[in-house]
Amino acid sequence: MGKYTGPVCKLCRREGDKLFLKGERCYGPKCSFEKRGYAPGQHGRNKQGRSERESDYARQLRAKQKVRRVYGVFERQFRRYFGIARRTTGMTGLVLLQTLELRLDSVVYRLGFAVDRAQARQLVNHGHIRVNGKRADIASMILRPGDVVTVKESARQNTYFKELLDVVDKRSFPSWIDRDGKALTGRVLRVPDRSEIDGNLNEQLIVEYYSR
Repeated sequence: MGKYTGPVCKLCRREGDKLFLKGERCYGPKCSFEKRGYAPGQHGRNKQGRSERESDYARQLRAKQKVRRVYGVFERQFRRYFGIARRTTGMTGLVLLQTLELRLDSVVYRLGFAVDRAQARQLVNHGHIRVNGKRADIASMILRPGDVVTVKESARQNTYFKELLDVVDKRSFPSWIDRDGKALTGRVLRVPDRSEIDGNLNEQLIVEYYSR
């Protein structure tokens, strides 16, 4: 599967919101969205303040694209997640977001082992992460309550993880997971509630988009 290799700050500007795709930079004065909060392209400035005139389809599409970009998922995979959510008991939109939150790369990010999901995917793909004591190098792996995520013992000698030990305890993590920063390990306690998932995501518009 391919991956997006362009400037991620343009994605934030296109969606009109900070998606926090560039780690610590998103929180500082160098954030491109803070400097240029309008859509990219030669007509970007002219599109400011026109959201009230968007069609229902445009709003639904933007809601879908925003979630895809936050979690770094391509269209085919995202459509498959939606299909799974639709066949699962419960509210389709909520189940979709919960499934995305329980991806291995997302959990690694939530544990504070990476500054963004892109870095978390890289750690997983390079084989630095273990799930229940076994090698896990597939970032899209869906975890379940009770699963234990750890950093591979030999990988802890890497400079990155040595430095991580000094900062991981300062990073916050949600209440649906537990973490031991010194041991670089975490456990999924339960499925996250809607209040524990980004409130700027509109799952209902996504359901409407795929229900057309």
